Amino acid sequence: METGRYVEILDREGRALASAAERAGTGAKVPTCPDWQVRDLLRHTGTVHRWAASYLREGHTERRPLGDPPELDGPELVAWYREEHRRLVDTLAGAAPDVTCWAFLPAPSPLEFWARRQAHETAVHRFDAEAALGGTPGRVEGDFATDGIDELLRGFQARSRSRVRTDEPRALRVRTTDTDAVWTVRLSPEPPVTTRDASGGADCELSGRAEELYLALWNRLPVPSVTGDRALAALWRERSAV
Repeated sequence: METGRYVEILDREGRALASAAERAGTGAKVPTCPDWQVRDLLRHTGTVHRWAASYLREGHTERRPLGDPPELDGPELVAWYREEHRRLVDTLAGAAPDVTCWAFLPAPSPLEFWARRQAHETAVHRFDAEAALGGTPGRVEGDFATDGIDELLRGFQARSRSRVRTDEPRALRVRTTDTDAVWTVRLSPEPPVTTRDASGGADCELSGRAEELYLALWNRLPVPSVTGDRALAALWRERSAV
């Protein structure tokens, strides 16, 4: 996906997040994040937006603290979130393609990394905000969801801090039924190693539409279909938080 597309999705998803939060109220519970109320969701996401934009604006080449969320609540908190989201979108849209700054996952450029990461961060939390309203949250486009699965499996879970590990070598397959994408996640006492293929056997397979798998792998929905050793699906649910 191109950087501009990520920015468009970030723009849309952030506006939808704010709208849902405003309608739900900042005291509403977030069922997909049981320890959170909407105020926690807004404070977290807005703070991450502010942190991400600072790298691009200020050119920091090392990791910096996330910073403290505001003490705001109610309409003032929603307005603050909208401001931070808008600032991030404008920063990404106006950044030079060759901007140099810190990033924490491999990417063709820091600009593409931050656009991609913030688009997915916001899409998942938009789902959370709409879940707080009750009813059925809005959809996630299949190609974008597929991209998000790839970021999670080959980016986040490849890091040394991943806790998705097994004592003996095992293989987990992840397959979308609507975008023809498949990954093989090789588990061991080391961080997972994921390839974008269906090579070799698998002890367990998780499958479903890209949107469903995307949200399931981020522990927002149940996995649509599990075949094989269900203990590996449980391992993911218990240890994959990032």
